[in-house]
Amino acid sequence: MFDSVGLTADEMQRYSRHLVLPEVGPEGQLRLKRSSVLVVGLGGLGVPAAVYVASAGVGRVGVVDSDSVELSNLQRQFIFSNADLGRGKVDAAEEKLSLLNPEIRVVPHAVRLDSGNAMEVIREYDVVIDATDNLPSRYLINDACVLQSKPDVFASVLGFDGQASVFSTPHGPCYRCLYPEPPAPDSVKSCEEAGVLNVLPGIMGTLQANQALMILLGKGTPIMGRLLVFNGLDNSFNEIKFRKNSSCAVCGPNATITQLIDYEEFCGLKGTETLAEFDITARQLRANIDSGKRPVLLDVREPYEYSLCHLESSTLIPVEELDARLGELKRDGEIVVYCHVGIRSASAVKLLRQAGFANVRNLQGGIDEWARQVDNKMPRY
Repeated sequence: MFDSVGLTADEMQRYSRHLVLPEVGPEGQLRLKRSSVLVVGLGGLGVPAAVYVASAGVGRVGVVDSDSVELSNLQRQFIFSNADLGRGKVDAAEEKLSLLNPEIRVVPHAVRLDSGNAMEVIREYDVVIDATDNLPSRYLINDACVLQSKPDVFASVLGFDGQASVFSTPHGPCYRCLYPEPPAPDSVKSCEEAGVLNVLPGIMGTLQANQALMILLGKGTPIMGRLLVFNGLDNSFNEIKFRKNSSCAVCGPNATITQLIDYEEFCGLKGTETLAEFDITARQLRANIDSGKRPVLLDVREPYEYSLCHLESSTLIPVEELDARLGELKRDGEIVVYCHVGIRSASAVKLLRQAGFANVRNLQGGIDEWARQVDNKMPRY
């Protein structure tokens, strides 16, 4: 009996709630068993997405991430625990997902997807879940999926808001149809900088898993040509409809992108990096201060961040206000600019140098690196 449908006795019991669904049944469950999903990014989105596609019985689940588990991950990445701190995320996820469902195969990819490996990794899977948190990766995954005709299940979160859509379907638009050009690098904050309520990625990651399962089963209506927008403060869902762009650079009839490109350069990130000569490490700054040098310490974070922790005697000017408040700074003095992890401060250094401040340096890794390397009693966030 079990051989006739291709499911074992244990699988029949494990997936019993699926088997009684007319839209799934034994045939649908067997279809999931013979399918594969790649989850790119094991953060707040990727963890719930991976848990649900694995527990649903997708036969092969690939997980991609080059990071290790950190304490700040545990607020939302519930598959990890204190015991996993310092472990590679894909190694910990392979262990946990295999315990959750030993009937499936979990394939770890301990790499960061880039133009050199994305096509090879993605090629082996039926559906790709983009659970990344940065623009270059989103364009990279989109383009690789379009070039290989793979569905790209997308989501993003920030603060109390989430977005989701399905790109790169045969007749639907892709990510570039919605966002042909990336925004200015300085205009986009990461979750690390802006924060995120822990349940938001859980909600959106679960939506991604649902979309992947419906695509594999051939059921339902994918979020294709629609951007689903969730507001976690008023618990509302809204949709923004968009169409396939006939002039799209990757999925249009006259596509100009026929192979993967340099996505860091495309998103303008290489141009925003401060040169090494303008950087200073946390330990170098500590040594300078200990030797009697007293540079102006310019904090370009938000006031609420400053209240969490700050360097002694530092001046707070949020980066959005800096251009209008340049008159508060002395042009002939040494200035060391810092933020949380060094991203906003890099932009501030660029602005100051363009305004004629010659002796300006960026604290590499921001105040977070100071807490790691210099003051382990300082709170980290």
